[in-house]
Parts: sequence; C-alpha cells; structure tokens
Amino acid sequence: MIAGLIICASLTVVDGDTVKCDGQNMRLLGEGVPFVSGIDTPEIGSHAKCMKERKLALIAKGRLKELLAEKGLRVVISGAVDKTPTHRPLINIYRTNGEEIGKKLLTEGFARSWSPKRRNDWCDE
Repeated sequence: MIAGLIICASLTVVDGDTVKCDGQNMRLLGEGVPFVSGIDTPEIGSHAKCMKERKLALIAKGRLKELLAEKGLRVVISGAVDKTPTHRPLINIYRTNGEEIGKKLLTEGFARSWSPKRRNDWCDE
C-alpha cells in the first residue's frame, strides 16, 4: 500500500482510535510512526477490562465523533496496516488548521501514547 491522501464518502467513528472510511476500519496514528509510536484509547464494550475503561471509551468515542463532524478533513494513509487480524490501515486525519486529530485527542487527555513495549491500563488510574 502506498502512502497518500484518500477520499472517504463516509467517515464514521468505531471507537476512540478507529474510524470507518466507506465501511473499512482504519486506525489513527496520531502522527506516530507505524509499529513504533502512536496513540491508544480505552477499549469499548466487551473488549474493556473494567467499567471505568468502558466509560472512558465512550467519552473518547464521543470526542472523536465531534472532531469528525468538521468540514474539510484530510485523511492520509501511511501505507502500513496494523497487526490485528483485520489489518486496519494506519492513518492520520488532519483538520483544516493542520492539526492532526489523534494528536488532539492525546493533548486533550482522551488518548494516551502507545508503543509496542507498553500497554495502557485504563482501570488502575
């Protein structure tokens, strides 16, 4: 897959760090580097490890939904896919002011930094 700008006729929120572009799940990088750094949000539904994580996941999902409601978003595909069985393309979504949405979620506290060596625990804090 080659990196570049993609057009989504439909862009919807799955959870705090996953969107659907025309029905295909895609994972937000937050300006990270594939398989090195990125963002992580709490897991939703049955994937959550506790009630606190479930609640935080719904809040993060809601904030991402607000951000995606803006006009003029640019979706940039990195050219890499994640290591899940569905091989979600790794993307960045930029607002018209140039701000990357995943990074915005991070600075607002809806997401945390991700790295392959560290798992975020949303239940203990």
